[in-house]
Amino acid sequence: MRKALFIGINDYAHISGLSGCCNDAMAMASVLKTNANGDPNFKNVLLTSAEDYLSRQKLEDQIRELFSGDCNVALLYFAGHGSFDADTDEGMLIAQDYRNAKDGIRITDILNWADKATRIKNKVIILDCCESGSAGEVRALRSESSMVGEGMTILTACKKAEPALEGAQHGVFTGLLLQALHGGAANILGKITPGSLYSFVDNALGPWEQRPVFKTNVSQFISLREVSPLIPKDILRKLPDWFVEAESVFPLDPSYEPTEKAFAPKHGEIFAQLQKCNRHSLIEPVDAEHMYYAALNSTGCRLTALGAYYRELALKGHF
Repeated sequence: MRKALFIGINDYAHISGLSGCCNDAMAMASVLKTNANGDPNFKNVLLTSAEDYLSRQKLEDQIRELFSGDCNVALLYFAGHGSFDADTDEGMLIAQDYRNAKDGIRITDILNWADKATRIKNKVIILDCCESGSAGEVRALRSESSMVGEGMTILTACKKAEPALEGAQHGVFTGLLLQALHGGAANILGKITPGSLYSFVDNALGPWEQRPVFKTNVSQFISLREVSPLIPKDILRKLPDWFVEAESVFPLDPSYEPTEKAFAPKHGEIFAQLQKCNRHSLIEPVDAEHMYYAALNSTGCRLTALGAYYRELALKGHF
């Protein structure tokens, strides 16, 4: 079972409000509810200030409930105000009834609740709020050391001393997350992991913009969402047949090219599959700029480093 809690707060009783956090939470809940093919993904609870009054007590109760019970993945997403209190060396999430630092929900408390949830295999915490990058630091050491528990992954919009900016419809960070979850961060198999999410966001933000923070303590990345594979699995399974060794060259000749008189339909079917692999950087032509010329000149094609990786996965029965 996979469950998720999404929190978005625009309106605050005693401090200035925000504009896009409710939209952020709703959009994240929507995209993670199902995989791209419509299969169920996360069982969601969505809390927004547009529908509820989200006091500190209510949020703490809901977060504690998220990190209870037995499941494979529990995911927390928060969009709203965040703060770092230098006096207590604490990062905090800000509920609607916040007045001062003592009213904040300490991020270390959230991490402790998650860490104690030993029957939950994977805990994912995504924070789109200002000064959220302190999540996971060891306060007592006042350093960049980490207290990320086993099975935990933290992804934040910015570093400890940075703001998390809002865009026209979504926060800058969440807007990029949504692009990534709709397929921008998918691998060849169509899987989107926390690591690929971070890589997508990190590459999209320049060195002078807010910098996302990624911390994890897992032995294997989980898939947060699946989209259509870039290359069908039945084609990927043929890589070890086409390339007996990772360094092998698959010989081509004019019989593989449909425009040539020597064209053989069976070869054409194989060539179409090889070209699909070439388009996604698994295969490259030998001594030719394009696969077309590799066939005409009877050279061949070979695996790239990425192709060799997926050949190895096929050999090990990963798909």
